[in-house]
Amino acid sequence: MNRNRYVITGGPGVGKTALINELERYGFQIVHEEARSIIKRQVETGGDGLPWKDKSLYAELMLNASLQTYRKVSADHSTETVFFDRGIIDTFCYMHMENIPFSEEISKIAEKYRYNKKVFILPPWKEIYENDNERKQTWEEAEFTFQQMKTAYLKYNYEVIEVPKGTLAERLKFVIGIVNESEYTDR
Repeated sequence: MNRNRYVITGGPGVGKTALINELERYGFQIVHEEARSIIKRQVETGGDGLPWKDKSLYAELMLNASLQTYRKVSADHSTETVFFDRGIIDTFCYMHMENIPFSEEISKIAEKYRYNKKVFILPPWKEIYENDNERKQTWEEAEFTFQQMKTAYLKYNYEVIEVPKGTLAERLKFVIGIVNESEYTDR
């Protein structure tokens, strides 16, 4: 386990990016979500690695990007707390939801590349949910994704902590409180 690497996850449109950006403004090191940048690059270059074109290629690009950023953070050997906007397990969840087969070898990646056992998940929140150029899921798909993400992280033996709905400041305070408590008790 890498106790200083935390994942913030959930379905689409629940405020993950806003929370990640606020954590960054608060002084934490963060790793931005790979999916949006992959989608933007694929659209710009006319690539097929898009969730509405070639789901398998999109999953492969997401997994490779997630592994690359995880390795980069690991190579830093920093003891700083790092927050990831989604983790490797999110890609596995996507593959499962889209019925994309993955080998036992890929599944072993989850054992090798571990985050802190406490994973923060943001629940569906209809009042803030919006679609955009990269987010095309319906509200029902967003709710389903939340349940699947929660199940996926539990399957890989993470403790899933639901971040309560509230203001950005309240959510920030909640996450920092759990992190501070974990760092104190994990010593």
